[in-house]
Amino acid sequence: MAVGHAPPPPSPLLPDISVIPDLESLTPSRPPGRRRGVPRWLRRTVGPLLLLLAWQVASATGALAPDVLASPGTIARSAAGLVADGTLPTAMGVSLRRVAAGLLIGGAVGTGLALVSGLSRLGEDLVDATVQMLRTVPWVGLIPLLIIWLGIGEAPKVALIALGTAFHLYLNVYAGIRGVDAQLVEAGQSLGLGRWGLVRHVVLPGALPGAMTGLRYALATAWLALVFGESINADAGIGFLMNQAREFFRTDVIVVCLVVYAFLGLLADAVVRTLERLLLQWRPTFTGQ
Repeated sequence: MAVGHAPPPPSPLLPDISVIPDLESLTPSRPPGRRRGVPRWLRRTVGPLLLLLAWQVASATGALAPDVLASPGTIARSAAGLVADGTLPTAMGVSLRRVAAGLLIGGAVGTGLALVSGLSRLGEDLVDATVQMLRTVPWVGLIPLLIIWLGIGEAPKVALIALGTAFHLYLNVYAGIRGVDAQLVEAGQSLGLGRWGLVRHVVLPGALPGAMTGLRYALATAWLALVFGESINADAGIGFLMNQAREFFRTDVIVVCLVVYAFLGLLADAVVRTLERLLLQWRPTFTGQ
């Protein structure tokens, strides 16, 4: 007859885990009907609101002089006046057209060069070294040459924006193409896809996340380039309003223009995020919803 072995007694140095209560049982449950805490979006607004309040108090008490920085109330009234007389919407329209034209030209050039360099070894040898050399040149430093070549009209402003955006799209699209998983390419070849079929159905979709990242960087650079571009003898646009306000020490108008720049940048970023949600839902790591 087989004799069973009794379980060993618990060690005096180690606690008996059989008597340790479950952690979930120690967690106090929320009583029914209890109200939740303050929403997170509301908590995140506390900091900016406190900053605005301190700003307004400093302006009202005279600690912050109006010629140094206008009060939030004065800035709000100036913004309302600029909107009411049509000055600010007109300036925003001019600046948006410049950014759109520069982004379209720079995006086409940068994406085209990335496709040539990423899809072909010969193209990489002919294009990549030149682009990598040119992208190290500060594009802001090209303003004098652009004025000499293109004059002081709209062309140098748009060209400056195009230069600032082309390199971001080139680098990210090129990296996206070269980062496509080789096993996906082999799977496409086993399914009978030719070269252009692989490019259309495998390589380009695989490079799309990199292209979206490049587009976000390009949009941020486009607004920065617009600030510099509109300093070139501009007679319209947000930069023109800022230059006029600087000459008359209108800090309220300057802050309004800076807020408009920030708002347009956030709006552009929101547009790209929407495109990512629409175009990149096939990714296993997609977390946009």
